[in-house]
Amino acid sequence: MPPDSERDAVLDAARRARVASTVLGPSTRSVKDAAIRAMADALDARADEVLTANQRDVDRAVEAGTAEGLVDRLTLTTARLAAIAAALRDVAELPDPVGEVLRGYTLPNGLEVRQVRVPMGVVGIIYEARPNVTVDAAGLGLKSGNAVLLRGSSSAFDSNTALVTVMQDALAASGLPRDCVQLVPGTTHEAAKHLMTARGLVDVLIPRGGAGLIRSVVEESTVPVIETGVGNCHVYVDADADVDKAVRLLVNSKTHRPSVCNAAETFLVHVDIADEFLPAALGALKDAGVTVHGDKRVRGYAAPSGVDFADVTDEDWAAEYLSLDVAAGVVDSLDDAVSHIRRWSSGHTEAIVTEDQGAVRQFVAQVDAAAVMVNASTRFTDGGEFGFGAEIGISTQKLHARGPLGLSELTSTKYVVTGDGHIRQ
Repeated sequence: MPPDSERDAVLDAARRARVASTVLGPSTRSVKDAAIRAMADALDARADEVLTANQRDVDRAVEAGTAEGLVDRLTLTTARLAAIAAALRDVAELPDPVGEVLRGYTLPNGLEVRQVRVPMGVVGIIYEARPNVTVDAAGLGLKSGNAVLLRGSSSAFDSNTALVTVMQDALAASGLPRDCVQLVPGTTHEAAKHLMTARGLVDVLIPRGGAGLIRSVVEESTVPVIETGVGNCHVYVDADADVDKAVRLLVNSKTHRPSVCNAAETFLVHVDIADEFLPAALGALKDAGVTVHGDKRVRGYAAPSGVDFADVTDEDWAAEYLSLDVAAGVVDSLDDAVSHIRRWSSGHTEAIVTEDQGAVRQFVAQVDAAAVMVNASTRFTDGGEFGFGAEIGISTQKLHARGPLGLSELTSTKYVVTGDGHIRQ
């Protein structure tokens, strides 16, 4: 597609999304929920069509020598597609955030003031090769009253095209505009850039993926961005930790699913408990196949455990490994642990393991992150685990949305002020 034509196509899609949002935004919950359930039913009914398209993407990825883990994230199966449809039905069961009154009061002059949740309008989502995100984003966007513009990776183009076609057909059959859910035309970075600069047509962008993708969207976009973040997450084992509990939490945080942003990448242990904790922890990490990148004090415990060990570097302290690797250090105090986390944290999730409530209060007050876990695995930072039902990503910024982005975070607010002929004196 010629550059000018590609730009025109992207902007035209954005204009159509804005028109669709004016229909979707005021729609009742029953209308939106019926459409979401219709999309789920259509995915079940047309599974063969979607899986055939997905197989073309998978074949191309394998031929290109794509890493096995990435191919797995790209692959849809009958079971996975059924789970995606089931997740849509779960979204339909969630409370509708639109119209919720956040606060309301009457002024001394009799004016009634209400702050009410409203849709953003048009939400653009730029993400990497996970076709399930296409459906999750469509469902969450629809439920929150937003038209969505989806920019997945070129590696999932056939899968995403099939998924969106099925969902659009279901929307039309439900009486809502097909343009409530659209793929952004084009597969080049320039097409994505046209979306990023469609200020006035697109209300907000959400990038979901690796650090490079997020940085590109944040730096190049003129549309407001809700910045989802990488996860350099820490587990701090305090002097007053229960050792068995700490080992379980560390192993779960690191190994439950190491390729995701809420997996732990560093653990720190107070010197006063190191003799008891480190032999048990390093043995458990060895059994889980984890390589430990430790400081000189951790090194002294590594050889007896037999764990794979490497000396830690600044690159390790900064790393989001997304693999069975973890950085490790011994600290002399809680203050030192907090200072380390402040320097290296990505602001995603930080955890403390301790039975000392004073240490808990200090850690929670002084650690700056979207989520702070107290005696719990970092893996719980997730919209589903938080009871949101679903999420579109995890934000590490400090604007209106921080942490898991559920339905409420896909809304804005407006003030509705009701009077009876009031004039300002």
